[in-house]
Amino acid sequence: MDVEGRATQKIEEGEEKGSQNDDSGLATAHTIDHDSWKQVGLMLVTTFNCGWILSFSNLIMWPLGWTWGIICLLVVGLYTAYANWLLAAFHFVDNRRFIRYRDLMGYVYGKSMYHITWAFQFFTLLLGNMGFILLGGKALKEINSEFSYSPLRLQYYIVITGVAYFFYSFSFPTISAMKNWLGVSAVLTFTYIIFLFFVLVKDGKSNSNRDFDIGGNEVSKVFNSFGAISVIVVSNTSGLLLEIQSTLRKPAVKNMKKALCLQYTVGVLFYYGVTVMGYWAYGSAVSAYLPENLSGPKWINVLINAIVFLQSIVSQHMFVAPILEALDTKFLEIDKAMHSGENLKRLFLLRASFFTGNTFVAAAFPFMGDFVNFLGSFSLIPLTFMFPSMLFIKVKGRTASIEKKAWHWFNIVFSFLLTIATTISAVRLIVENIQKYHFFADA
Repeated sequence: MDVEGRATQKIEEGEEKGSQNDDSGLATAHTIDHDSWKQVGLMLVTTFNCGWILSFSNLIMWPLGWTWGIICLLVVGLYTAYANWLLAAFHFVDNRRFIRYRDLMGYVYGKSMYHITWAFQFFTLLLGNMGFILLGGKALKEINSEFSYSPLRLQYYIVITGVAYFFYSFSFPTISAMKNWLGVSAVLTFTYIIFLFFVLVKDGKSNSNRDFDIGGNEVSKVFNSFGAISVIVVSNTSGLLLEIQSTLRKPAVKNMKKALCLQYTVGVLFYYGVTVMGYWAYGSAVSAYLPENLSGPKWINVLINAIVFLQSIVSQHMFVAPILEALDTKFLEIDKAMHSGENLKRLFLLRASFFTGNTFVAAAFPFMGDFVNFLGSFSLIPLTFMFPSMLFIKVKGRTASIEKKAWHWFNIVFSFLLTIATTISAVRLIVENIQKYHFFADA
């Protein structure tokens, strides 16, 4: 164990023995110090294998092709795992514990970085939740399409999805409260992926005419490649590691790293597997929503879409938790039980307001898929790669070796340039498709 590891362990042992932590940021309406690493690891595995993975064959492999697709999946995946591993060690700084990413950045770099971090997180998670609502709506519409040549408009299913998310979030308001549903979510996750693999293998063997050509001119290929890289980042990280880590029992750093090991071994096998298999089965014709390519039988198509919808109800809750925690901490009476009479009324109004707004926006702009690249580039890349190295330079820079400092400065500069390149790519995609955008489109 290195010096940094021993220091972190000492701090955690002190906390466990009851040493005083004067960080006012520990005041929260949500549960902390409660969950086992296995529970959090299972949550990471299942939530990162939500229905969003059904778009990755199109968004990642189609722009990159086989060689660069596999290379980027491996390199970006390892780089993301390293960045999260690094950030997990900064759960404790100067004998203080930080349960929110923005609190940590604010403590180390000042109020401006607090607001920047919170804005990046808020933007990422808010847009991500709208994407989940759209995903659930599309899954329900696909089910309807199996039984009718004229299915209802997508907006009806978006509203149904928003209502379902609201009731789940109201009934189980915190990450820790998801515990009893993670087993069900895991069964649903592995069931739909197994059936999906079955159909993909069948379709791939029968589809002898597929091609793997990368379309577009050289300029568009370059921009599309940067877009694909930002989607790989989205597939591997969430930008809310410290908020998840806050729910863990002590030692929180060690337990978070165990949970990350589970995600980047078991979890990655499934969502990378679907990404690669979808491209293998359909080639450059792979759809932005993989079930649209499936040949059937009908009952498997219905089952996969039904499970995607049900599983998304649980998965979306983790990704929106920091926003809900901020609302609950501000507006609930945190000295009383979450489901006390007054808090229950406030909780209902908070969740109803939040999901009503998100559902309306998702229904009005049902082309959120085009914003996944923007989500991964503008905000998630800095949160994942740049900020942890900035923390290292500030917190450990005086005692670190020249090689380590050079490495982290490289991370900062590289991730900054990558953010610019991928953001330009994402904006270019939106501009190219702007003519097809219109309010309440039946996409």
